[in-house]
Amino acid sequence: MSNTRVAAVDVGNDSIKAIFGELEYELNIPNIIARDTEDRPVIGIEELDEKNPLDGIHIKVHSPALKENNAIYRVGNLATKSVNGTELDPGSSKSEEDQTLVMLFTTLALDAVKEGNQNNFRQVKNVIDANYTLGTGLPLREVKEGKDAGYRSKLIGSVHQVEFLVTPKYQGLKVNIKFDEIKVYPEGFAAYINLVMDNNSKIINKDLIDKRILIQDIGGLSTDIAVIKNRNVDDDKAQGFNLGVSESLEQIREEIRSKHGVELDSRRDVVEIITKKNDRNHIMVKGSRTSVHDITDRILLDLAKKQYRLLRNVWSKNSQTEICYFVGGGATVLKDYLKTLNNNLDGFNIDFFEDEKESIWMMANAYYKLIMDFVRKAEKNKTEQTKTEHIKKPVTN
Repeated sequence: MSNTRVAAVDVGNDSIKAIFGELEYELNIPNIIARDTEDRPVIGIEELDEKNPLDGIHIKVHSPALKENNAIYRVGNLATKSVNGTELDPGSSKSEEDQTLVMLFTTLALDAVKEGNQNNFRQVKNVIDANYTLGTGLPLREVKEGKDAGYRSKLIGSVHQVEFLVTPKYQGLKVNIKFDEIKVYPEGFAAYINLVMDNNSKIINKDLIDKRILIQDIGGLSTDIAVIKNRNVDDDKAQGFNLGVSESLEQIREEIRSKHGVELDSRRDVVEIITKKNDRNHIMVKGSRTSVHDITDRILLDLAKKQYRLLRNVWSKNSQTEICYFVGGGATVLKDYLKTLNNNLDGFNIDFFEDEKESIWMMANAYYKLIMDFVRKAEKNKTEQTKTEHIKKPVTN
């Protein structure tokens, strides 16, 4: 494990959250890509290297795992400015989309080229060979359908190359990515691990480990409800649903465009409008501060009612549940609506994470805890095996 770098990557439908190494580097990139040409026009190209690489990710990706190989993309912030930018569609399977892989490879490549990683990876001229031990996850529905095995097999055993084209600071660099190990975790189970375990695999919430709890993870395209009892996820009762916040965000975006003539670049812009601390649910229209409360409240309340119905149905089948935790970016968006509904209706024992970053980064943090636990156990087994072999070695004079 000494020649590999640990990466925990949550390919979220809104954005990618990634943690690397010994917690020394984090990345957060909007999950949006746009097909492009090799020579994208840049104003003031002589100042390209003074700009932030994350604002100008322009790459070519080669991988046998991709349906469209050797394609060129704008990624993240740069793609939000493109008319042909694409985000994951409702109903799609994360494990089967090229976009998931493009975002994963891009994130790892951005870590590999980062200053300070010269000692981690071999570099010959402009080519970096980067080996990773990856912890990541998929929606519960896809794991229950067995898609995690196919996803892993597409990645392991092959070389995946990211070439940086007109990207600040990294132009001309190529990264060859190989995986020494990949662990794909169901998202609901990961959320539970994050609640009860710290980064050193020690139990931190002892009052939770023997409780019967639900974890409702609301994402962009799907919702997972994990049923936890006896410290394990009940695979039979855990459920995944094709209901996330992305469709509602698109609806808000479209109604703002139709009513106010304001074009928002991506769903992330909508999230910012409805979650920002000041002037929440307001936009600028021709220089004037304008409320869009009527649009956001109607659409988000309707989605919250659907999410609450899911909770009610799952709780009715698990009547001894003691508490439900709402997690994920979607829970942050719907928190106030769900709390109001619950107070007016069933009054379930529910809880949210008031720290929005903790809720949004929960999956990445969980994958990091799980993959580090795997690495520690693998190193311990290797050490014990070496000791055993040394003891068995015959002594010679």
